[in-house]
Amino acid sequence: MFFNELAIDLGTANTSVFARGRGVVVNEPSIVALNAETSITEAVGIEASRMLGRTPSNIRTVKPLRGGAIADYSAAEKMLVHFIKKASQHASWARPRVVIGVPSEVTQLERRAVQDSMYRAKARQVHLIEQSVAAAIGLGMPVSQPGGNMVVDIGGGTTDIAVISLNGLVHSRSLRVAGDAMNEAIIDYMRKSRDLLIGEQTAEQVKIQIGSAAALDEPLTMDVKGRHQVHGLPRTVAVRDAEIREALGPIVRLIVRAILEELERTPPEIAADIYANGLALTGGGSLLKGLDARLRAETRLPVNMAEDPMSSVVRGAGEVLGDPALLKRLCTN
Repeated sequence: MFFNELAIDLGTANTSVFARGRGVVVNEPSIVALNAETSITEAVGIEASRMLGRTPSNIRTVKPLRGGAIADYSAAEKMLVHFIKKASQHASWARPRVVIGVPSEVTQLERRAVQDSMYRAKARQVHLIEQSVAAAIGLGMPVSQPGGNMVVDIGGGTTDIAVISLNGLVHSRSLRVAGDAMNEAIIDYMRKSRDLLIGEQTAEQVKIQIGSAAALDEPLTMDVKGRHQVHGLPRTVAVRDAEIREALGPIVRLIVRAILEELERTPPEIAADIYANGLALTGGGSLLKGLDARLRAETRLPVNMAEDPMSSVVRGAGEVLGDPALLKRLCTN
């Protein structure tokens, strides 16, 4: 019945699709595996992520998005076609109407690239809305009321910080620093400090298991496997949480500083609302251990963690999808 009504969170790390009447039906890594010789798509999403760092020379794994924007148009189209078909239960005739969230500071050219990719993926209509507003709606925040609300959405490619009132942005900021930058910082640290070369998947696991933004109650240690950059042989080293916290320090400080700067820009009446209600923290990057505690200490605000931070944007976009009047107010294209 609702095959042609989809909401999409096109993320740098993961793409989620919400279908009206069925909820979130796709949540997979934003990765495509392509055959370099034939241009055939070998795998998309979860299957492609398993191939990272393990493919033969004729197959390359591609992340179509970088910093919240499309970097590889052909791969993005192939990925979207696959996910739309999957969300439409492989109905080849489905030409969906789509609502999609985009970071607040992407350029008009980048917005147009998202639209064009969706149309090439056979979408019938494409409506763009601010990602941070979609996240706030997905979190159940009272964004339609005159009171002020603040949401911090830390994804894979961008950190979106927004102050919202009456279904609109009072002001916002989008940093192209988020979960992927944390992984890169871990890779760089392991190479420089421990002479160990590791891949993205290993860095992601290190971040999840022992990464933190503030000191932990109990120290953690993890055995990390990689290749010694001098000897070229496989090696396992024990890594402490304090080391990874040091590696992630500059990125966490950038995010904290940006939040403080946005609070300073906030009008006094709305600032009072935010100090009463606190800020909402969502996105996959918000799961970094101790980040909520670090933000409470730095901002002196209550910090409300999302119950399901990975799906806030797509669920909010799904709510907008079913409300034509709200969609008309929020659509930015």
